[in-house]
Amino acid sequence: MAKENFIGVDIKGARMWVGCKQVRELGLKNVAFIRTRIELIENFFGKDEVSEIWLTFSDPQPRKSRQKKRLSSPQFLKRYSRFLQKDNLIHLKTDNPQLFDYTLEVIEAYGHQKGDVSFDVYGQGAPPDVMEIQTFYEQMWIGEGRTIHYLNFRMKDHERH
Repeated sequence: MAKENFIGVDIKGARMWVGCKQVRELGLKNVAFIRTRIELIENFFGKDEVSEIWLTFSDPQPRKSRQKKRLSSPQFLKRYSRFLQKDNLIHLKTDNPQLFDYTLEVIEAYGHQKGDVSFDVYGQGAPPDVMEIQTFYEQMWIGEGRTIHYLNFRMKDHERH
């Protein structure tokens, strides 16, 4: 039986500290953190080492000139393909409709296999694991009345390197 491990990746030390504190308080043994620039992510994992990626409330990089910095851009998907397993699953959870729509366009343009899509997680519904865990930002955005969007997809095989 495969053991699931969870690895948080961020550049901000304060967020790492909060995550580590929560992991310790909960006594979790299968959680780790990597502090790095996300552009270097493929240096931390070997081929076929990762089965899923969760992009939760990442910076939407709203300016068109910064599209390549979006974590669901073709440039980042290419990075992920270097360590994702063949039967990969990428999740996106965001309050930003532009990032959500952009990601749907990328999925369509590159022929990736779209899975679950929810334009309103708490109004329309989503898979249970999507609703059970809420990030700090998600709780804050819900409190402000923002709509939370969710989707998942699998990268088509020939996009993997």
